[in-house]
Amino acid sequence: MNGRALVAWNLRRLRTARGVSQERLAADAGVNRAYVSELERELGNASVDLLDRLATVLDVAVGEFLTAVPKGEAKVSPLLAGRKSRHL
Repeated sequence: MNGRALVAWNLRRLRTARGVSQERLAADAGVNRAYVSELERELGNASVDLLDRLATVLDVAVGEFLTAVPKGEAKVSPLLAGRKSRHL
């Protein structure tokens, strides 16, 4: 797994484990929500400064974004959408 994929996987893992939406993370880190989405989809290339801000918001060390994915680990599921109404 390359560096960009590691950052994407760990960013989503850390964010969803804390129940933080992309929108809240982006606002607290001072970046556009679409950019957080790009990072999680391996389309963006974050600077060390941005990774540091994201780590601060998530209350983790910046190195957490480069933690190896355990073998056989399932893809991290996104949080449920908060802005869509649920029709029963």
